[in-house]
Amino acid sequence: MTPIQEALSNRIKSLEKELERVLDERWAHGKSRFEPAVLSEHRTFKLGLPSYLLQSRFLAYVTAPIIYSGIIPFFLLDLFLIVYQGICFPVYGVPKAKRADYIIFDRGGLKYLNLLERLNCVYCSYGNGVLAFGAEVAARTEQHWCPIKHAARLRSPHSRYSHFFDYGDAQRYSREVETVRNDFVDLRSIK
Repeated sequence: MTPIQEALSNRIKSLEKELERVLDERWAHGKSRFEPAVLSEHRTFKLGLPSYLLQSRFLAYVTAPIIYSGIIPFFLLDLFLIVYQGICFPVYGVPKAKRADYIIFDRGGLKYLNLLERLNCVYCSYGNGVLAFGAEVAARTEQHWCPIKHAARLRSPHSRYSHFFDYGDAQRYSREVETVRNDFVDLRSIK
């Protein structure tokens, strides 16, 4: 990474930490804090289940079973990731990703959602959470086995990508691969 790239990367990380701090101020004990007046207002926006179902498009009924069938591969992937990192990560000294950091069910308490909307939120939270958890497990695996950036720019690099060697930097790779392969100090300090 060039000095300019490294400086920009450090600025981005600093801004992400600042944003996280600001967002955390809204949360208390894992729950968002809403004033009683806001909660009351939320309830006025709730669309009852019968009205919600009557307003739904026909194609929503047709595609719902296909959408919800995704629960099977999500569940199997979730199970695989738990077993995979449980067996493999300790062997290579790679810290395990904390599943609860990725699979979060917090929208069920929103008072403006009806039962079906809450179920939809649970499903989406689980599916996206499992995929994010999988991306983190894969990122940590990649850091250990192949910490080399791609030649092409990635649209959305994963959390470990900034630790990787630049594409084509054979000299640095051969000199420092073992160091980078085991450099999870930033993760161990998070606990």
